[in-house]
Amino acid sequence: MEARLKAELLVQAILRLYDHQMIPAYLRRRGDADAGDVLVKISLDRSTALLLAQARDGEGRAVWMKTGPAEDAAIEAQLTKAISRDPDLWIVEAEDAKGRFPLDTPIIG
Repeated sequence: MEARLKAELLVQAILRLYDHQMIPAYLRRRGDADAGDVLVKISLDRSTALLLAQARDGEGRAVWMKTGPAEDAAIEAQLTKAISRDPDLWIVEAEDAKGRFPLDTPIIG
């Protein structure tokens, strides 16, 4: 199993890479600096979004699970539910019609 990067460092890297690509992104919710999980919402337009969540594949490798594209309200409902289950959760939000994600970690789903 791969070592896990601290949540705060991962979020900083995501934000910096989005900035480097000139894609608007911001920290929407700050969680636990060491152990919080990270969700990334990518708004495709005013009514549609993607949601990426940290996960591990069957071999223990880091991946991102993708939900969507779906209506923004459905993604927001998932975020609300996730926050109620995990108070240490981090949320990054980006706005990109192409749905780009700056990390090279595999995306499944």
